[in-house]
Amino acid sequence: MSSRSTSAGSDLHLDLSVGHGRGVRVALTDAVRDAIRDGRLAPGARLPSSRSLAADLGLARTTVVEAYAELVAEGWLTARHGSGTRVATRSPAVPQHPTSPAPPHTSGPRHDLIAGRPDVASFPRAQWLRATRRALAAAPDEAFGYGGPRGRPELREALADYLARARGVRTDPARIVVCAGVSHALTLLATVLRRRGVRAVAVESVGLHVHRDLLRAEGLRIPPVEVDGLGARTDTLGRDVGAVLLTPAHQFPTGVALDPSRRAAAVEWARTTGGLVVEDDYDGEFRYDRQPVGALQGLDPEHVVLLGTTSKALAPAVRLGWMVLPASLVAEVERAKGLVEPVTSGLDQLVLADLVGSGAYDRHVRARRRSYRRRRDELVAALARRAPHVGVSGLAAGLHLVLTLPPGTEADVLRAAAWHRLALEGLGTFRHPDAGPGPDGVVVGYATPSDSAWAGTLDALCRVLAP
Repeated sequence: MSSRSTSAGSDLHLDLSVGHGRGVRVALTDAVRDAIRDGRLAPGARLPSSRSLAADLGLARTTVVEAYAELVAEGWLTARHGSGTRVATRSPAVPQHPTSPAPPHTSGPRHDLIAGRPDVASFPRAQWLRATRRALAAAPDEAFGYGGPRGRPELREALADYLARARGVRTDPARIVVCAGVSHALTLLATVLRRRGVRAVAVESVGLHVHRDLLRAEGLRIPPVEVDGLGARTDTLGRDVGAVLLTPAHQFPTGVALDPSRRAAAVEWARTTGGLVVEDDYDGEFRYDRQPVGALQGLDPEHVVLLGTTSKALAPAVRLGWMVLPASLVAEVERAKGLVEPVTSGLDQLVLADLVGSGAYDRHVRARRRSYRRRRDELVAALARRAPHVGVSGLAAGLHLVLTLPPGTEADVLRAAAWHRLALEGLGTFRHPDAGPGPDGVVVGYATPSDSAWAGTLDALCRVLAP
């Protein structure tokens, strides 16, 4: 191997003057990037350690660590334990015209700010492993057979206690059905509603298109309910719909909590018409700036179905969720699900029951809440410094926020994001096709990047939004 690839202790000439006015870390990041682009740092070349480079340049070590992390996230450098930080074998190209149509990229985005995803690197592996050992040791023999459609009794009992304590839910284990997540639950509910003669389910005018698609695929109409600064306009619901799908705790994607008067209106509509409120407890566990907003289900357990999932608190791969049902719906949902459990692993249910019952689940959620709040605060502070023209909303809870853009600029920002290989979604993506026009904006999911990629991702977003 050439000396250029092994010179861990060699000097590295970097011109930091290019970064005047933008901060030392940005200047250092730009200088290393330029050195790679110009060929002064060849593919495979090993860079000085963060400690050595910080000493040579008279910088804080954390500045160098953050610059290296950003360049790793962007694909310019690689970092592996035992081999140091090196120039990537194939460094990315830098576009010169960010507002032009984006070229195709086969390697996917460098930075991911898609909403609705947690930091999967934070999955509590050690706690899951310990819970698995305990659950396997205590599991009865019948737990290794085909499970029933309601799910393991151990998990339903643990969930009944947890949801009552953490979300203000009024239920008992017999009214909980375990499922593979909210999408699975919606499919089952749509089947039941169709059998009951329901032909239309109202949905929020901005929301997840996948949920609209699932309901439509079951033959249901999905008229929109307007969303404003107080949440969904539940006071406009009529008798032409048999159910309404809401995200009361943290409306997706606007981030507003459903106003108490609108919550009461939804329940009153259900009682008066015999309709059903389907509550997607979206981001209910992640509230930062005030007391948690209790589940709407607590107002009327006989007219509200609560849907929950572990995909945010743990990871999407766990594929475990729950439905808290009115007593009148339990048998019908069981029948729609089938005679045996075809989707969710009984053993994983036992593990989750142990996590919840032991308090490990609560501790993990609290730790993630602190981490995500710190991310949110860093994001808001960076936007205030570098993109003050952008409006910020949806801050009180969840794993995302909404940035309101000047009129007519959403498409330009998304094109710039594509050039920077930043995965980002526009607010228009979530608008119901029958709803009226809305403001320009982007939805920023700040939980997805790993800790090592966060600084680089945040910088890329601010570059994209720069006026």
